[in-house]
Order: sequence, then structure tokens, then C-alpha cells
Amino acid sequence: MAAERVEIGRLGRPFGVRGWIHVESWCEPPERILGYSPWLVVRSGAPALSTRVLEGRRHGEGIVARLDGITGRDAAAALTGATIEIERARLPPAEAGTYYRVDLIGCRVVNEQDVELGIVDHFVDAPGGAVMVVCGEREHWLPAAAPHLREVDLVERRIRVHWPADF
Repeated sequence: MAAERVEIGRLGRPFGVRGWIHVESWCEPPERILGYSPWLVVRSGAPALSTRVLEGRRHGEGIVARLDGITGRDAAAALTGATIEIERARLPPAEAGTYYRVDLIGCRVVNEQDVELGIVDHFVDAPGGAVMVVCGEREHWLPAAAPHLREVDLVERRIRVHWPADF
């Protein structure tokens, strides 16, 4: 079952004094996040905030954006660490052989010897690429790329991997 909303990034520290904020994007390319508006900004212990992206741009290695209703540094600082979500229906279909991470969370992971390693809990972006954190009897951190991923079956909610059970 596909999630109704998908997390596409996170808000960082304020940028300047006029309400701009650093944005960490999960999109490829990263600046694609600016085209998804409105954003649902989700903060722990606070109601979600629906806001439009008024402007945004690349800044060094990252992205900065100005959001509707965020007019000063203090307002931007209050959003630091919040996640950015959009409605799932706004995403384009995944290309053949690629998957949205949100679709893989909750899938069973088995190796080529049919040993069940656990369930995909979340992903970590490591310097060498994305890593699936698989929780079972033990926690496995598996590279989420070829040659380790052998087969993804979203209907059966199963991922087959080239990975030893005792690693």
C-alpha cells in the first residue's frame, strides 16, 4: 500500500535575516524539490504547516528557499529540522528499475539462499551511496545498489539481495 504523503527533504538552519532557509533535498537532481509546492512542513510536537515555495535557488553545495508566511530569521529558525512532505500523487512514476525509498520501507529482505534478513526499516545516505537498514534478528546495513540488489517485487513486498546472512 503506497503512502499518501512522501518525505522529500528537510529544512536546515536559517539563511540570512529575511526568512530564507537551507533545504536538504532527497530529490534527484536536488533542486527539483523547489518545483513541488505546496510543501507540508512537519515538525515534532507542532501542527503540520502547509506552505508555498515563493523562491529558491542553489547555494554552494545546497539549496536555499523562501517560504510563504516565513518573513524573518526567527520564523525560519523555528522550522529547523522539520521534514518536507508532498502528496504522493504529485510524484512522477518511478522509471523502470528504480524505486522510491518510501515504497521499499516495510518490504521483507531475503538473500539468494532464501534466508530472511528482516524488514527494511529506513535508509541512510552514506558517502558511498544509500544504505538500507534492515531489522530482523540482527540489524543489517545493506548497500541499496547493484550488485547487492537482485530483485524487487513490490507486489509481494520482497527484496532479494546478494548478501550473506552472517555478515
